[in-house]
Amino acid sequence: MNLPDRQATNVPNPGIGGWLFVLCALLLVGQPISTGLVASRMLGLLAIRGLPVALFVVLRLLATGFGVAAGLALMGRRPDAVAMTRISLAASAGIDLIIYLTPYFPNNRAPGETPVYVLASLTYHGLWLGYLFRSKRVKAAFPLS
Repeated sequence: MNLPDRQATNVPNPGIGGWLFVLCALLLVGQPISTGLVASRMLGLLAIRGLPVALFVVLRLLATGFGVAAGLALMGRRPDAVAMTRISLAASAGIDLIIYLTPYFPNNRAPGETPVYVLASLTYHGLWLGYLFRSKRVKAAFPLS
């Protein structure tokens, strides 16, 4: 689909490919699968753990839904897609940190493993955010971002 505002420019239009496509796939497929698996495990614990677990599951579902919307916006080349994706990644990182650093969400981590999980989450989200800020493909595909 050629958009009128993109037809008149001489800027190369790389489209959605490479690492940007990988990010879209993670937002559209990977994150929902991961959230679905976690949510299904937590349903049995709602009676025992109560409101805190339910709130964390709802927060994670909202962040995942926003991530899917950001992935669809990227694939559809919407003008504010990059900003949405940055917000989505920041929200996902924040929820991960809350889950890892508070005692309210059940986990099977051994003592001392929490810093590893926190570091892995921050690295994952930080690398993708860095990619969105520095990538030439992102700047070419979304010139106003």
